[in-house]
Amino acid sequence: MKALGIEYIFANSGTDFPPVIEGLAEAEAKDIDLPQAIVIPHESAAMAMAHGYYLGTGKTAAVMAHTNVGLANCAIGAINASIENIPMMLFSGRTPTTEKGRFGSRTVPIGWGQEMRDQTALVREACKWDYELRFPEQAIETVDRAKALAETTPRGPVYVSLPREVLCEPCPAGQISSPALMSAPKPGVDRDAFHQAAQWIAEAEQPVIFAQRGAGGEKGFAALAEIAERWGIPVCQYWAVRLAMDLDHPMAAGNNPADVLDQADVVLVVDSLAPWSPDKHTLKPGCKVIHLGQDPLFSKVPVRNFQCDLALASDVEAGLLVLNAALNEFDVPGLAKSRQDMWAAANSEKRRAVLLAAAKAGAGGITKEWVSLCLSRALDGRKASILSELGCPPAPMTLNHPAAWYQEPHAGGLGWCFPAALGMKLGDPERTVVATMGDGSYMFSNPVVCHQIAEALELPILVVILNNAEWGAVRQSVLDHYPDGYAARSNQMPLTQLSPVPDFMQVAKASRAYAAKVTQADEVENALREALRHVEKTKSLALIDISITR
Repeated sequence: MKALGIEYIFANSGTDFPPVIEGLAEAEAKDIDLPQAIVIPHESAAMAMAHGYYLGTGKTAAVMAHTNVGLANCAIGAINASIENIPMMLFSGRTPTTEKGRFGSRTVPIGWGQEMRDQTALVREACKWDYELRFPEQAIETVDRAKALAETTPRGPVYVSLPREVLCEPCPAGQISSPALMSAPKPGVDRDAFHQAAQWIAEAEQPVIFAQRGAGGEKGFAALAEIAERWGIPVCQYWAVRLAMDLDHPMAAGNNPADVLDQADVVLVVDSLAPWSPDKHTLKPGCKVIHLGQDPLFSKVPVRNFQCDLALASDVEAGLLVLNAALNEFDVPGLAKSRQDMWAAANSEKRRAVLLAAAKAGAGGITKEWVSLCLSRALDGRKASILSELGCPPAPMTLNHPAAWYQEPHAGGLGWCFPAALGMKLGDPERTVVATMGDGSYMFSNPVVCHQIAEALELPILVVILNNAEWGAVRQSVLDHYPDGYAARSNQMPLTQLSPVPDFMQVAKASRAYAAKVTQADEVENALREALRHVEKTKSLALIDISITR
């Protein structure tokens, strides 16, 4: 067992950490069981790796960065982790406050250049707790408390500032072997509230379920499927960042809220930041809405006014298990069977249409949907996880287990997918991990850094770039608001172009990775299969750059 239950520290080596490095060396010489420190060449990659590591293992990791400039590079990762309730321990140095007279005082101009009145302000709003270490003997208890608070619901990142003078002072090494003083409390459930929710669902004529951030785990995944099938309830995964239901399940209703919401009289919202768009979708008068999640009202979001008639505060998996048990106390009405038949038929037809459209797309230019279909076929039979950042859409894929799909955080901090996939692979080496992203997202990921990490740590993943030489999300946003505007009619929409596109294969090859480019639709699936064979045979990264034509 690693000290304080931490297995990995993703560290960007900075000039403020010589005492930390010296301390690690001394502890290793004494054979003290420490977390493994991994050098990461850029802080943004370290944050996303810690994020992906948690998604793959359920374990909290730590990130150690360099003073205010390193912390600034951590800010986007902290924002992403915060909105997705990812526990993470973030540390950064603090430039010395003394100019002379102490071991660790300022010695070079950077000590003055990195001075700030409030360094923590860089990440304070994204962190649920912060502290500045004052004395070396506080170190163990501070780290211990930080981990417990990060893992307390609602989970999220915490931050500790480390002044260099404090780091340079001696601290008894024997404390490192001390058992943890704190553990995060396990959230309970309000049985009466869950019984009320079950009663509303059992008595509803048209209940629906929205799920956006998964079902918590395998048991939650199975419980949600059982609830939906037994009671004939469609499940909409609108803008989902994790999979809550098998896309081929008869109650999987796709990702369009309009298909299920208009006639609903009871809505169960499972851990969804924005289950639908109030600007486009409205609730039926008298509809009751239940929100279930570790923070069902999303208290950290200043403006979020979705109706909530009943809030069920619990971990998602535990809550779904309790709700399923509460529903079993009620008789299933005959209406549930007719709902089941109706939704199964409708969902099957929509599913068939999605797959048919994706397959037809392959007869022309390469679309994202065609790549998704080809990737799904290539991964058949593997224990695989797909991460997507404006990359492959999930609808045409066969996704049938809770670890099958992860999309970019709703915070939208780009550059997440590639390093998050590396962190996931580090935590679960036997899993096939695929990172799919647009060309802009790939560039945002600091790819030279990520390829160096993959080679240095021997993390064999498949990277798939869907290359349309533009900011596709920006284009789509303009079209949504101004479908008949000047920009929509122009040959090249302003402020969206990424041409000339770099040769991404050369970036990958610089770190001795396998790389290939695909420009023809009929070559996509074979190229993906060949890349997967390379990953599995050589245990090294493979990159496929696919030209998207529409």
